[in-house]
Order: sequence, then C-alpha cells, then structure tokens
Amino acid sequence: MTETAIRATVPTAAATPSAAAAAPRPMTPTAGLPIGMQIDDCDSHSDIIDLLSLAPFSSGREPWARSVRLPRVRRGATLLPPDARVLRTSVDDGRRALLAAGDGWTLRVVRWRDRSALLTVTAVRDELARSVMSKAIRGAAERVPTSDAIAIGFWHAGDRGGVRHARPITAPSWSDIRGNYAAAVAAAMERLMEVRADDVNGRVILMHGPPGTGKTTALRTLARAWKPWCQVDCVLDPERLFADPGYLMRVAIGLDDGEESGRWRLLLLEDCDELIRAEAKYASGQALSRLLNLTDGMLGQGRRVLIAITTNEDIARLHPAVVRPGRCLAQIEVGRLSAVEATAWLGRPAPESTLAELYALRDGTGNLATPPVDVPVGCYL
Repeated sequence: MTETAIRATVPTAAATPSAAAAAPRPMTPTAGLPIGMQIDDCDSHSDIIDLLSLAPFSSGREPWARSVRLPRVRRGATLLPPDARVLRTSVDDGRRALLAAGDGWTLRVVRWRDRSALLTVTAVRDELARSVMSKAIRGAAERVPTSDAIAIGFWHAGDRGGVRHARPITAPSWSDIRGNYAAAVAAAMERLMEVRADDVNGRVILMHGPPGTGKTTALRTLARAWKPWCQVDCVLDPERLFADPGYLMRVAIGLDDGEESGRWRLLLLEDCDELIRAEAKYASGQALSRLLNLTDGMLGQGRRVLIAITTNEDIARLHPAVVRPGRCLAQIEVGRLSAVEATAWLGRPAPESTLAELYALRDGTGNLATPPVDVPVGCYL
C-alpha cells in the first residue's frame, strides 16, 4: 500500500497575495495561527471537517467559540439554525459530521450512533455564538421522564486521553427492587442509600459476590438515590485507566465547569478482579497503587471522588490494602437468595438461587443448575 502525503494549509485572514510577498512578521496572539495538516490514507473525511472548523477561529476571523454536548438527541432534529448553509457532510461507521456556516459564524456538528452529539460554533461575536447555538439545539434534546432518569457519564480512552460521553439512563427505585436481595444485603444497601455528602467517611464502595446477583442494578439505584449530591460516571476500560497516568489525571480532575462545584463524583469500575486481587501489586504493576492513590492518596486530595468496585471474587482473595478499615465507605457481599427467599420471590418452591437464575425460571428461559458432583480422582467422567 502506497502512502500519499499532502500538505494542506488553511489560509489565514492575512494570507493575501500582497501579504505573502511581504517580509515575515512576528506572530502575535491577534494575528492568527496558520493551520497545517498531513493527510494520508489513514485520515477520514470527518478529519477534514475538523480541520476546516478550526480555520475561522485560528485565523481570528471568528474569535469566539462555544461547545455543547447533548447526551441524547431527538430523532429528526437537524441541530442546525434555520439559516445554515451546509458546507461539508461525512458519514463514517456510525459517526456523522457536518460543517455549516452563516453570516459571521461556523458550526461543526458531530453525531454518534448512540444519538449523542457535540456542537461547536465559532463566531465574530460572543452574542452571535450564543444565539446560533441556542437555535441549533432548540428542541433537540430528547425528553426523558425525570422520575426514574439519571445522567450517567461514560469514560473511555481516546486518542488524546480520556473521553466522556453523557447519556440519561433509567434506574429503578429501591422499593421496586428491594425484594431481589437477601435481607442482610437489603439492610446494608438501605444504610448506604441514606448517606449524604456530609456523611462520607470512606472513598471505596466494594460490592462482591457471584455473577447474576444484581450488583450493577443496585449501583444504578444508588445513583438515583444520590442524584441530588453526586454525579455518577462509569469507566468502560478501568484496566487502561490505571495504566495511563494522563487518562487517570483527566478522570480524576473531571470536567467541572463551575456549576458542578461542591458535588461528589462516583466512578463505577465493574468486574475489576485483576486490579484488586491479593496478587494485584505483582501482576498489575502500578495499577493498584494508582487506584489506592485516587481514593485517599495525593491524587485524591482535594477531589470529591468516590469509587465503586464490583467483583466476582471472594472477599478473602482481595488485596488487604483495598479492604482495610477506613478506606471503604461500604463493603457489601451480594450473594444468592436463600431457599426461603427464592421461594417467596418465585412464588413456588425454589432452592438457593441467584437473581439471574430466578428471572430465567420465571420467564421460562432457563433451568436451575444442579449442585456439582464430586468425582474421585482417577475416575472417568
């Protein structure tokens, strides 16, 4: 495969024939910045749109810029002001990007398959940028019932560090799901849901137990209960988070814009068995140390960050530094329902079961597995 490189330079406001012939002048903040880009067969059409959208701001022709991220866009919404002229459009693997312009402004719109979107407008005046953005997003955000909706941020590693996408999800109320948990688990969860910002006396919430016992559902309900004082973010790639200091720093600092000051943030790390096992320090290098540093070390100082970890490991196999007194706000083992509880849940006789097994039986999509049979060593199966 032959690689072709093209030098693409976007002219600035000063790049006129007479200016080009003149002697070079010292660059000043108001003179604008020339844009250069190496284009090869690894670049996409949307990369060109990204470059073109920077040109008016870089040149100083449109010195005001504003961005808005929408977690979920209503179907049919154009995300364009009425007087917009569409200059470029690109559709690539679930990502749709377009560049539009009007009198004194330029708008870049990027939409993803999950119906989230990012809009960036540059304009000759800040009031114009505000007006264009307001017209573009008016009526575009999908309305979600507020009674059971929570805004969750989803972090993942990107080309330039951590990337966060926010979207609303539904979460059941505790009264709706309390019967899905054993009595001891339900009592512990109720105490945890009653915690408020001033009551936090540990930075780690550890939920452990077999798969299918409802750990994730419980955390979604916790996010709903803490909605008034705590923003919840889910890290999709925790193994990369603690392997990349730049990514970790971006997540630790967050995306505070001043309006969210004073709020706590809860980072959800699901199925982090490798990070918190007893041998994690040896197997994962600095990952465990960075995790602990985010909770109560130097990195966590001054940051109102809580970490919720789910694992299928037995508590005895976890690293003692993770479960030491004072570090955990809550340590809850979410186990199977007893035979009595499972029978009450299902409405007919049932043995000790996980929640997933009971749902499968109720819906007719599965059978309870029989207990494993011990086979003497040396015998054929």
